[in-house]
Amino acid sequence: MPFPIKTCIVCGEEFELKPGKPGFANRCPECSEPESESATDGLSSGNAEQDAARRKAIRDLLYRKEI
Repeated sequence: MPFPIKTCIVCGEEFELKPGKPGFANRCPECSEPESESATDGLSSGNAEQDAARRKAIRDLLYRKEI
């Protein structure tokens, strides 16, 4: 039984949707690949002191008590 043919929503290419394909079912394997690490780092700067200060500032903003 052949695999279903899908059209990628990103690039428009047709691809076979195979079981166990990583990523999204509506994207081709090339468009489903994870982005580079620098784009997925988020707010982490690699500096523990800066990260701790950033977490404390966010926590203080979120949980401060209004008078």
